[in-house]
Amino acid sequence: MVTSPRFSGLFPVAPTPFTASGELDLDGQRRVIDCMVDQQVDGICILANYSEQFVLTDAERDTLVDLCLTHTAGRVPVMATCSHFSTQIASERAKRAVAAGASMIMVMPPYHGATLRVDESAMFEHFARIADAAGVPVMVQDAPLSGVALPVPFLVRVARELPLVRYFKIEVPGAAAKLRALIAAGGDTIEGPFDGEEAITLMPDLDAGATGTMSSALLPDLIRPVFDAFRAGRRDEARAGYARILPLINYENRQCGLRATKTVMMEGGVIRSDAVRHPLEALSGATRAELLELAREANPLALRWGH
Repeated sequence: MVTSPRFSGLFPVAPTPFTASGELDLDGQRRVIDCMVDQQVDGICILANYSEQFVLTDAERDTLVDLCLTHTAGRVPVMATCSHFSTQIASERAKRAVAAGASMIMVMPPYHGATLRVDESAMFEHFARIADAAGVPVMVQDAPLSGVALPVPFLVRVARELPLVRYFKIEVPGAAAKLRALIAAGGDTIEGPFDGEEAITLMPDLDAGATGTMSSALLPDLIRPVFDAFRAGRRDEARAGYARILPLINYENRQCGLRATKTVMMEGGVIRSDAVRHPLEALSGATRAELLELAREANPLALRWGH
């Protein structure tokens, strides 16, 4: 029987800072980790899509795995994203991350481009082999980015037959309904129903039974009291707290994407540059100004951590 700690709570995604010329900012990455620990997170996710994993070389991934795990030094659990179309490569990434100290692995279903997909049998085998390689809990990321449908009956089968694959980050349209259906069908085998998308649907997802959330690293310290109030049964307090931060979450999700955290962290002295790698582009002046206006009103730790 497989036994492992059950993870829940706030597992935000760490951004990957670059210098103005586009190189990895390793000192900045250490400061990002320290800031996130100070944000009272329950864990940190690295190398996710909001970490710009798709613009990193394999060598840079290895560097970041070693740096982030070494610098976190067990202060909180670290989840490493290891997605790849190749089962072998994803499994090797998982092995390496766990050897460096990762407590959990996250993977998307295999996909490539707009049309290259595999059937449920191959997806099941993909997840099974990664779990065997990792030997730690695996989270399946159910996101529109992959273009892969992951029906509730399939996810329940995965949870029942693969004891290490019982965490699911649900960030599809109608996430709350899917979370509710997944929990109802899977029962106790669904160890970690998480929401995503910067917590833009956090309240309905908590109502549906989510036990964790994976936001960006922009404002987890402001999500913390919302999550804790809800978990303590103070739903009205949670709703009021969420309403106060929703304008910033909405602006991040709908207007800025992964660039928002970097811009706020640069303004807050956490990192020196909010550069993203081409073909991504920096925020426009107007978008940046409105983001910072909303951030100053909400006053997350990331906006003042380095001052």
